[in-house]
Amino acid sequence: MRRHVVISDTQVRKGDPTAHLSWAAAWIVEHKPDVIVHMGDHWDCPSLSAYDLPGTLKAEGQRYEDDVEAGNDAFKLLSGPVEAEVRRIKRNKKRAWEPERHFLFGNHENRIDRALNQNPKFAGMIGYHHLNTQGWKRHAYLERLWIDGIVYSHFFQSSHSSHAIGGSIDNRLNKIGASFVQGHEQGMRYGMRQQASGTEWHGLVAGSFYLHDEGYRGAQGQDHWRGIVVLNEVEEGRYCVMPLTANYLCRWAEGISVGEWLRRNYKNAEHRFTLARKP
Repeated sequence: MRRHVVISDTQVRKGDPTAHLSWAAAWIVEHKPDVIVHMGDHWDCPSLSAYDLPGTLKAEGQRYEDDVEAGNDAFKLLSGPVEAEVRRIKRNKKRAWEPERHFLFGNHENRIDRALNQNPKFAGMIGYHHLNTQGWKRHAYLERLWIDGIVYSHFFQSSHSSHAIGGSIDNRLNKIGASFVQGHEQGMRYGMRQQASGTEWHGLVAGSFYLHDEGYRGAQGQDHWRGIVVLNEVEEGRYCVMPLTANYLCRWAEGISVGEWLRRNYKNAEHRFTLARKP
């Protein structure tokens, strides 16, 4: 049996807090899982948003270079400590630990492909080659990745259309037909179905690991679950789910709540997520 760690939708933008990635990295180094999967939407790419058109207030000052730099710097916070621990163990000739590391591009990274399709003259000037995943195995947008009987994808499309399969976990299990993990949607959903054959299908949606507010969700839409998920006892599609919230990781790494940490480090931290998590 193996252990997987699932990270998704870190949505990095210039100026947003990224310490949660360091907390996740520290937990991973301490507990040494076999597999780490980032489900995508790490580079938020607001400069390429099709929703914030040129001339709008949200588009003002957005730069592709800022999107790339912010995402690359934040990815180092996650990947750097893991790689350093792998090298340290090798040097000391201890029992090897070198986890599988996978990065699945999400629809936010796919904004680059959409921009190139609309403006081919920018080929080479923008592209995935600027996104530094530091040795992680990269998987194309909406590629299905199978590991230990679980199918991973940023999200899953209906077999008869390009639209994402939605609804309950039970509905998704019916249509996907296997144990699955996806990101893309804020919050967390999990369910399990015992088949008549004796096999188990497990379904997990976990698509939000960030500390900032998402403006498009409005004043009442900021209190969704945020965190990473550990899958224990993974074998042939079965797993035992263990969510780790951003607040838990902050308390584990810093000894204080995420709300208190943000107040101490961001003078103007008025995020509703922050205020909802008082010391």
